[in-house]
Amino acid sequence: MHEKRTLSWSPTRRQLVQAGGLGAVAGLLPSGTAAAATPDDLITRTIPGTRERLPAIGLGSFMTFDTTSDRQRARLREVVGRFWRAGGRVFDCSPLYGASEVNLGEIARESRINDRMFLASKIWSTGDHLWDDGHAAESLRSTIRRLSLDRPVDVMQCHSLVNVDVIVPLLHAWKKEGRIRNLGVTHHEPAYFSLVESWVERAELDFVQVHYSIHTRQAEERLIPAAAANGTAVLVNMPLEKARLHRIVEGHSLPDFAAELGITTWSQFFLKWVISNPAVTCALPATSDPAHLAENVAAMRGPLPDAAMRERMVRHMETIPGFDRLATMPWYPGKSYSGVVSQAQAAVRRRSPWWPS
Repeated sequence: MHEKRTLSWSPTRRQLVQAGGLGAVAGLLPSGTAAAATPDDLITRTIPGTRERLPAIGLGSFMTFDTTSDRQRARLREVVGRFWRAGGRVFDCSPLYGASEVNLGEIARESRINDRMFLASKIWSTGDHLWDDGHAAESLRSTIRRLSLDRPVDVMQCHSLVNVDVIVPLLHAWKKEGRIRNLGVTHHEPAYFSLVESWVERAELDFVQVHYSIHTRQAEERLIPAAAANGTAVLVNMPLEKARLHRIVEGHSLPDFAAELGITTWSQFFLKWVISNPAVTCALPATSDPAHLAENVAAMRGPLPDAAMRERMVRHMETIPGFDRLATMPWYPGKSYSGVVSQAQAAVRRRSPWWPS
């Protein structure tokens, strides 16, 4: 059975590209869709391969969008609505994230933004045998179906380098066939950064997604410069360290010098540090809290720190107790997500005589 190919853009997307980027989207929203914020003051970055411009803050969905609760889904609708009205356009998801892709697709469809959002999705696939692309093809079909897309996926990424020797050539085939627009690889563990760098240098990637924050800065040593040298756009996962940065600064006031950049929240402090690296295309903080979303998107407006200020921000964080031990903290401290992933994890934990400490 052959997968149906989607080879053309919707008129809205074509108009958007011809207009010179995502700034034109406000005038292209259909009747009944919440109007987007005026984009003129947004911090945007250019995708090297296409010259399109993206807002520098996107919206991740790991754990935060994985819910089966109607009450939580209502909160997610508000998160997406606020994100869109603030000028956000980049959404990052994966079939691996439990119900996240389903929930994002439902909200995007209800909000009539599914063909206007810039979607970065992922493939986590092996197949029944080496070089079997059946599982990957079904994953792509599932993403297109869940997001109700009638156009190519904007970015498809090999998730955490899983089966990367097979998946990257397959992604190139999909791009040639018009199924996806851009391709990339991802990882969140610094131990894999050298391997990610090797793929950036030799695989003609359009995007790379990497863990980068004011705490975890290894990617700026070689990986992010390699992306810049090879014309590869950089998406950043874990820019807020999955709520660990906020836990560390609980009870601490912002330093006085933050006011020089118009920073009023710790979210702005952390995110502006990330996107002030000129090689970073878009940071992808995830949240299910509308108030936190508002703090995050505020980081894509106003001045950014220069090199000296970035160093000053790091030095300040190093004075806060616990900053040096962040990597040993569990993800999402003090938070609970009871979606499909958490339920499956708990089920295995009950059965297994061993669990990582």
